Amino acid sequence: MPETWWRGAAIYQVYLRSFADGNGDGAGDLTGLRSRLPYLADLGIDAVWLNPWYPSPMADGGYDVADYRDIEPVFGTLAEAEEFIREAHELDIKVIIDVVPNHSSTASAWFQEALAAEPGSPARERFWFRDEPGDWKSIFGGSAWSQVPDGQWYLHLFAPEQPDFNWTNPEVHAEFHDVLRFWFDRGVDGIRIDSAAVLVKDFDGGDPDGYTDLDEVHEVYRSWRRLADEYDGRMLVGEVWFPDQERFARYLRPDELHTAFNFDFLACPWEPDALRRSIGQTLATHAPLGAPPTWVLSNHDVARVVTRYGRADTSWDHGARRDGVPSDLELGHRRARAAALLAMALPGSVYIYQGEELGLPEVDDIPGELRQDPMWARSGRTVPGRDGCRVPLPWSGEEPPFGFGTGEPWLPQPEDWRKLTAEAQAEDLGSTLNLYRAALRLRRDRLGDGTLTWLDLRPDVLAFTRESGLTCVVNLGPDPVRLPPHGRVLLASGPLDGEELPSDTAVWLT
Repeated sequence: MPETWWRGAAIYQVYLRSFADGNGDGAGDLTGLRSRLPYLADLGIDAVWLNPWYPSPMADGGYDVADYRDIEPVFGTLAEAEEFIREAHELDIKVIIDVVPNHSSTASAWFQEALAAEPGSPARERFWFRDEPGDWKSIFGGSAWSQVPDGQWYLHLFAPEQPDFNWTNPEVHAEFHDVLRFWFDRGVDGIRIDSAAVLVKDFDGGDPDGYTDLDEVHEVYRSWRRLADEYDGRMLVGEVWFPDQERFARYLRPDELHTAFNFDFLACPWEPDALRRSIGQTLATHAPLGAPPTWVLSNHDVARVVTRYGRADTSWDHGARRDGVPSDLELGHRRARAAALLAMALPGSVYIYQGEELGLPEVDDIPGELRQDPMWARSGRTVPGRDGCRVPLPWSGEEPPFGFGTGEPWLPQPEDWRKLTAEAQAEDLGSTLNLYRAALRLRRDRLGDGTLTWLDLRPDVLAFTRESGLTCVVNLGPDPVRLPPHGRVLLASGPLDGEELPSDTAVWLT
């Protein structure tokens, strides 16, 4: 039986461009990441997931991949990536990388070959070229079809710089099998599959969404699973965004993906009934399949959780993304700390987005001319995009760049982040950084994979016990609640009031 480390792992998401800058050019890189590996080991995580690190024109933050078998020069070299994998393994940290199978970059060798070739040629058959454009809309806004000089049109569900692969073509299947082997052979422990549900297209059904979750996509992942199973202890995790839990569960069948991101929990409002329903439904979906759930509060695509939980509407919807929505950051901070203890106590694996452990808020006031997300430009500058959660991390010091590097960061950091640097929080026992460190230590010993038993305390309180005897209690109501009978308090997200748990606070008890 191969090792199943992912079932209960704490996985830290590294957005490389914004993590740590080792050469002073304003962008994070492998040199910076390698220098901060001791920080990650000290934090207590089991694995890191890196967003795409491949050569890319960066039309969409690296998700427009020009070459799947090399490293973007801004980030470093392939040799450095191999050294990073080795050094991470020496610290018992697994490495998960992003693979983007739906589309490539217009700068890729395959697409350049297609542009140079005739309509109907084998090179064009790797993509979706048509004589007339269809009426599908891009997920980033505008048409999903762009014209090339000879008059044909090609499909791009995202930006025009991201042409979609034709997954009816055996060459595309063979290419990605080779890419997976390339990285597994270099010691990568897992693959995160971007936009996993949209690979297969149906142009004839008349459905404006005729590319989401078509049955044929499962054959792709069955073949990937067979390949991954040739290597010990390797895992596949899918980015699967849709609300139908029954359809979602099909990706987790024993011969498909090992895990998939639980976006229902991420998008859930900070309300007891909604959270209880989301958690219960997630556990019910995963249990019959023997698949571990994943718990995610934030990532590189959504507004940071401190800001989200301080708003009147604490749910998340990509379509409702707007700047300038008022947020009570003090309230959001308190709720985010409680949510962290809730997520880490649940059975399965947990993902932590870089900066979450520092309690970073969303940066809403990035000047328009500095924004780089294609959502901003393609929406006519009405949708702010995702830059606000991608601002480079503050490590130390009293002013920008806060130890991120020596050059000016690629996105501006707020001056008031001086209180949130890793250095400032390291010595503060009550800091969010130290809460995460303590929680991750306890989690490694007492939590992770398994099941839970709900406790019925009050309608606005979530409470459950895990196999280790640890009990998690979260008060989502307005009034303090009395703690259930217990031995001792292991950890609390905020100060307790004697034997009472204040509003928007979580506690771990034995």
